[in-house]
Formats: sequence, C-alpha cells, structure tokens
Amino acid sequence: MRILITAGPTREYLDDVRYLSNASSGRMGYALAADAVAKGHEVVLVTGAVDITPPNGCDVRSVQTTDEMRNACEAAFPECDGVIAAAAVCDYKPLHRVTGKIAKTGGPITIEMIETDDVLAGLGRQKRNRWIVGFALEASNSRENALQKLRAKNCDVVVLNDPSAIGSLTNSVELIDATGQPIESWKGTKEKVAQALICWIEKHLSPRN
Repeated sequence: MRILITAGPTREYLDDVRYLSNASSGRMGYALAADAVAKGHEVVLVTGAVDITPPNGCDVRSVQTTDEMRNACEAAFPECDGVIAAAAVCDYKPLHRVTGKIAKTGGPITIEMIETDDVLAGLGRQKRNRWIVGFALEASNSRENALQKLRAKNCDVVVLNDPSAIGSLTNSVELIDATGQPIESWKGTKEKVAQALICWIEKHLSPRN
C-alpha cells in the first residue's frame, strides 16, 4: 500500500517570531511510518516541526502551519490507498498575523482567534475508495467524542488516546469503529502500538482484502 501519515504539531504564528502550538513530539506518527516502511509499504510522511529524525525510506514533506499541512495532504492523498492522521493539528489561529514582532505595551493585549481548516475532514470529503484512520485525543466523554469525530470526518476507525500520550514514549489506545465501541485496545511503547495498528490495517483495510 501507499500510505499517507501525518505527524507532529502544527504552528500558528501570532507574529514573525511567536506562534501557538502544542507539545506533540511526533513519536507516534514517526513510529507508524517506520513500521509501515519495514512492512514493505510506501509512506508519504507529512510532518510538523519535531526534534526527531524521519524514518529512512519515507517521502518526507515538512510543514509548519495547518494550512501547509492541509495543502500537503490534499496533494498527496489522491495517490495513496489511505491515511493515518496522527498529527496534533492546531484548532485555532490568529485572525491576523502581525508583521514583525508584537511590542510590549505595558498592559494586556487581545488576540482574536478563528478556527483553522479541518485537515482530516477535508480528506474525508475526497475519500472515495480510500480508507481513513483518525486519531482522537480526548480528556472527557472520550468514546462519544471519538465517535463524533469518526462520523464528521468520514473515518473508518478512530484511534482514541488521552493527553498523557503527548510527549510520552508510551501510549494506551482504543480502536473505535462506527458503533462507538472499542474493537481493539493496545498499550506499550509507541513502536509497539504502531506495529499493532499497521497489522490491523493490513488485515482489515488493505485493498488486497
């Protein structure tokens, strides 16, 4: 298979030196990419800025902002069999980016925020015969929120985890299908979880099956 994998955080710039982001390390997405390549698949890795080296054998496309990630994914997806969306994409961005550097004023400032474009929902709209595996990081009402994400973004399944996964070497996940219930659960190092997920995709979503 040819698999599109997203990894790492996106950044939304307030000015030319400051940005909003999150603590995603990219380890989960990179572990998925490494295992997919090891199993003989072609991988397009669309990655935000992280401090780890991409796995050998990937077609790496580096991005920073959510718009850049959306554009890179929409360019790659038509030539792929499916996508694993493990990136931690910013949900909001400043309405206006300031040129230069915002100066101190001695008082508070207000920054108006708007929602970013939804990268995964955009891929879901052009899904056709491809498969989509989303990731949902939820702190409460987790399975209900994961099911809502699955439906809204046209996913086949969603990998549900919690905020403890951010920046961690390990992960504990449930694989949620259209019933809203877990059909698989895996825990351990992110490499171990990646191996289990890629095996599941090969068995259940591969065009050969």
